[in-house]
Amino acid sequence: MRTNETFPLSRPISVERLRRDGTPVTVEATPAECAALAADFKIPAVRDLVGRFTAQGSSTRLEVTGTVSAVVTQICTVTLEPFESELVEPVEAAFTDTDVLEGTDAEEADVPDPIVGGRIDFGALTAEFLSLGLDPYPRKPGVAFEPLIEDAEEPPLAVLRKLRPDEG
Repeated sequence: MRTNETFPLSRPISVERLRRDGTPVTVEATPAECAALAADFKIPAVRDLVGRFTAQGSSTRLEVTGTVSAVVTQICTVTLEPFESELVEPVEAAFTDTDVLEGTDAEEADVPDPIVGGRIDFGALTAEFLSLGLDPYPRKPGVAFEPLIEDAEEPPLAVLRKLRPDEG
């Protein structure tokens, strides 16, 4: 994750302000922040981006759950036309202020995100889950990929033989 100075959506909140039994946190991106995120993700547009979270736990370990929703404009990988779709991505994340696996070989363990400087950046969390919800190969609704079917009578590489000069 980038630092707050360069990240287009940042809403750091002190973990000391979050209640143990659950604190609701809402992040609503401005149009300028949506435009900056769209540019970062290399898609035409993001609008109505909202992250709704509940954070519970202690100041040293927090569980954050919720959803990130937005309307995104992407380019169809089949027709190359832009189209809008609604995105709703569930969020489950853990944060801790200590490296629980320090000095171990647990490379594949699910390591909690760090609490940096006593804060969690809910804006960065919103942007992260927005990016996770984007379809890497988006298709406009109703569009299906139709593979090109060659004439089955000719072997697959027969065209290449036509390009080769006659030997002999």
